[in-house]
Amino acid sequence: MTMENSSFISPLIRDLRPYQPGEQPLDAGVLKLNTNENPYPPSPRVIDSICDEANRNLALYPDPESEMLCATIASFYGVRHSQVFVGNGSDEILAHAFSAFFRHGHARLLVPDITYGFYKVYCQLFGIPPLPVAVDDALRLDPAKFAEQAQAEGDIAGIVIANPNAPTGEGLSLDAIRYLLAINPDRVVLVDEAYVDFGGHSAISLVAQHPNLLIVQTLSKSRALAGLRVGFAIGQESLINALKGVKNSFNSYPLGRLAQQGAIAAFEDLTYFEQTRKAVIATREHLAQQLAGLGFDVLPSCTNFLFVRHPDHDAAQLAGQLRAAKILVRHFPQERIAQFLRISVGTDLQTARLLNVLAGVLGRTAARRESRPAPPAAGRHCTQATQSTK
Repeated sequence: MTMENSSFISPLIRDLRPYQPGEQPLDAGVLKLNTNENPYPPSPRVIDSICDEANRNLALYPDPESEMLCATIASFYGVRHSQVFVGNGSDEILAHAFSAFFRHGHARLLVPDITYGFYKVYCQLFGIPPLPVAVDDALRLDPAKFAEQAQAEGDIAGIVIANPNAPTGEGLSLDAIRYLLAINPDRVVLVDEAYVDFGGHSAISLVAQHPNLLIVQTLSKSRALAGLRVGFAIGQESLINALKGVKNSFNSYPLGRLAQQGAIAAFEDLTYFEQTRKAVIATREHLAQQLAGLGFDVLPSCTNFLFVRHPDHDAAQLAGQLRAAKILVRHFPQERIAQFLRISVGTDLQTARLLNVLAGVLGRTAARRESRPAPPAAGRHCTQATQSTK
């Protein structure tokens, strides 16, 4: 995106380099493995709840504080209601957090050099100088390097990490999170757990002992609600109140009625959540094995995607060849990871299609899919749910 050098536009916005989200194609025949969406539909309870709410209350403003949803999240994770904040997707919550916690004059914010691209954008948007901390040669976060940078700086604005990390898929242990909290007791440590339900270790259990810890999660991935835009944060009350202050100075109604009710229903259907989560993990492990058999280097993943490279094939060219076959994956031209592709985990059928195309491109034979229990059944359509009587 380019902006003219106009007197109407502030210098900050003229120089801003916005985050580039994954492509959303209009062609229904394209297999989207580029944006880490859940390959399964939401719980049927979600559809029923949304349609019921739409029929009854859509003319009314939503609860600005999403009290029922906050109570549901608090109960699910065993925290207090006052320790929960919700927003319009985790990206909005991250933006509020950057504004609320990391603007400390010229103090720099510690972030991994290979991580979610929005962190750098938020730093630029809010005037926060970032201090990238290099991941190691295996693209793993090293907490000791954060300690070295914090000591060298003397005063830092805080620490932000994704755990599991994106786009690499690596997960950190709780001991590593404790270490980051210990080296940075006077500033906030924000842990973005967007993918934690696929095999990571959540740090929510550490919130009670650490007033500087903020956990951010999303319902877009493991609960298949990317289209509703629901995220939440868990932290001690002082941090939550600061987020509320920013939110109410920006948008008092970030979550509509449908989003609130759909999110509540998603948390209430634990059986469906576990079924789909485990299905994604099982397919991920199969996909990793098969890609390795095709000659790819596959990084260990605690997410619903894999980060891979092929030693004999250029990543950008591979992405182009997949696109020609109507399969989208994510390629990042960033230094150090330009030869990697990020591949979202799809259904078993989608995975078979990907592997067959890759095998053809590479001139190899894809292995057959071993027999496994059938994946979850598709959820009901809203038009069907609307017709039911309640």
